[in-house]
Amino acid sequence: MAHTVTQHDLRIMVELIDHARDDAGPAGLPTPVLELTRQLIACDIVSFFEMEPLVRRTYFDQEGTSEAVVIRDGVDADTDPFWVHYWDSAPCSYASTSGDERTITTISDFYSQRQWRASGMHSDCVPDIEHEAMMCISAPAGHTRRLALSRTGNRDFDDRERLILALLRPHLDEAYQELQQRRLPRPALTGQQHRVLRLVADGLSNKQIAKELVVSAATVRTHLENIFTTLQVTSRGAAVAKAFPRRPF
Repeated sequence: MAHTVTQHDLRIMVELIDHARDDAGPAGLPTPVLELTRQLIACDIVSFFEMEPLVRRTYFDQEGTSEAVVIRDGVDADTDPFWVHYWDSAPCSYASTSGDERTITTISDFYSQRQWRASGMHSDCVPDIEHEAMMCISAPAGHTRRLALSRTGNRDFDDRERLILALLRPHLDEAYQELQQRRLPRPALTGQQHRVLRLVADGLSNKQIAKELVVSAATVRTHLENIFTTLQVTSRGAAVAKAFPRRPF
């Protein structure tokens, strides 16, 4: 049936979400996420990007399997055809004008194929794209982050594919917010504080840490108090989790 999501689909979705939590560059998604998205839903192009439409600014535009995230600086927004047509193109501006970032949308939700081909967005920006499915994930106020799946052929996205994207969206959203948190600058610890916290993470007591570092237990306690203050936490476990978020336990 058209709406059926298979066990194979679910396995790929779980793998995709796991990869979404992997370390990535300064922006965008880990490359395997885009690769697995194409395995889930056949398409010609998968892209992920963040924009601030009101000021006509694109922060990054990540496409295909490239590990590099392209930061689009120096583009004259007044003459960039994408921004010239953005607000008049319903498939592009829907999330910005409606505030609806949960619904999976396609070009055919707004235009017939003839209307799409006659639009300025199609002719000036994406003349090869005939169908596109769009998923939005949470972004700062005024920004929009989108995962777009594009096809150059005549086959539109069906109900099953929309369902997969709808099921995937909240989990990908949560994973990406975690990834963004890890990208935030971490409070700096001194070398000795870092060594103390590594030993805490290894399960050593204050007395054992003192012996390992050849200092007094009182010095270890002082280091831990300063670590808690720097990291703004109140427990050993919270300090370890904040300082080493990718450490397996």
